[in-house]
Amino acid sequence: MPGTAEADTTPDEYEAVLTAAAAAAPELAAMAPTDRAAMLRAVATALRTHSDELVPLADEDSSLGTARLAGEVDRTAVQLEMFADAVEEGSWLEAIIDPADQDAQPAPRPDLRRMLVPLGPVAVFGASNFPFAFGLCGGDTASALAAGCPVVAKAHPAQPRLSGPYAHVVSDALHSTGAPEGTFAVVHGMDVGRDLVTDPRITAVGFTGSTTGGRALADLAAARPTPIPFYGELGSLNPVFVTPAAARTRGKEIAREFLGSVFLGAGQFCTKPGVLLIPEESDLEDVLAAEAATAPMRLLHAGLGVAFRRLSADLAGFPGVRTITAPTPEDGPADPLAVRPVLVGTTMATLAEHADSLLTECFGPFGLVVSYADPAELVPTAQLFEGTLTATVQGEDASDPHAAALLAELGGATGRLIWNGWPTGVAVSWAQHHGGPYPATTTMHTSVGVTALRRFLRPIAYQSVPDPLLPPALRDRNELGIPRRVDGALTTADVTR
Repeated sequence: MPGTAEADTTPDEYEAVLTAAAAAAPELAAMAPTDRAAMLRAVATALRTHSDELVPLADEDSSLGTARLAGEVDRTAVQLEMFADAVEEGSWLEAIIDPADQDAQPAPRPDLRRMLVPLGPVAVFGASNFPFAFGLCGGDTASALAAGCPVVAKAHPAQPRLSGPYAHVVSDALHSTGAPEGTFAVVHGMDVGRDLVTDPRITAVGFTGSTTGGRALADLAAARPTPIPFYGELGSLNPVFVTPAAARTRGKEIAREFLGSVFLGAGQFCTKPGVLLIPEESDLEDVLAAEAATAPMRLLHAGLGVAFRRLSADLAGFPGVRTITAPTPEDGPADPLAVRPVLVGTTMATLAEHADSLLTECFGPFGLVVSYADPAELVPTAQLFEGTLTATVQGEDASDPHAAALLAELGGATGRLIWNGWPTGVAVSWAQHHGGPYPATTTMHTSVGVTALRRFLRPIAYQSVPDPLLPPALRDRNELGIPRRVDGALTTADVTR
């Protein structure tokens, strides 16, 4: 299995890929749920089978470590298997049947049947920080395939060794199940991303990356003659609020757990807790100063190193900000990927005055610690944050006097509220939501969990269509055995006329 960089996709190759994806869309949409589920499970099995070949390539590209990456392969496989289970279970189709009713009020009602159907070919832009789980066959690709949409994935330039072999494993597995030609393909090159977003054959885009890059592509998608949905995961600060009661009883524990979370993976998690808010009278900052890691950590690529050194130095030197651990000097170490962890502190008053400057995501091992003198400042401070993927409250118990109001305020601007936990680590489950108000994501949808399928589906209603001409999910006989809402009630029973 080769591990060399792939050449940029030529215009002729690009055209062939998009033509094949468009041709595959009707066949993939019509595929029986059991066949589509088998397709997803085959990819999961293939990734596990080839893990020992793929992981070293990903490590060469990313320096994330083979243990972490092997776990990520398994997470990716589990995710595919979860979507396979969901496809067979069928509730994601949202099948609704209202039989004709001459006595309906205020007027007789025709036979109406509604369900979700695939959009068509989807473009996916994978992330550099999770080469497998958010990469070429990560959550965006898995959910699009589960929904019945062909995928054209753009290879990340920071994964030159992994991208080709990863794509071949996925393509071969799909081919082995009889998936239509064009179900999955990968394209390479800096300019091809713009081409994908503006291509009329692409019906939606999944993106994980920077706010700047994602917003530029989102604007392109919106400016098309026929705009398409752009599902982007961009940036998030993921604040953690520590109540006075929690600081008194668990202060040292909270400080140590924060360090483990903020510096996990060299701070290159989208769910990194970038801001910690602590009581002024607590000793949490002393613990952070004494126990914070100081050894250099390696970032994913040199561009991140340049950006991290510049931004972390700017934030550390901002008026009213104090240094807890020193940033890397501007000229940096000999290794362009290596940076030292940075923790800085400030007061709630300074944050409130300069929120636009200080509440800036610094991707990498950086954290901002904010001390407050009065717990009454917590709710107003929560209002300073733009949309986030997560928000955490470290409280004492349900009777904590500041918890309820803080949770209520944070819930208005985040996708996942966490109590006495840490945001790094996003469980693959049916109930998971990995998204949030802008700029965390560009829409209300999730990129993790079964409901991620909804991004690549649209509703259609059939009125008075003869039963044999209906999709199987909406026919009188429930041959798929899926949950359906008939006359307002959920059931798996057949429709009786």
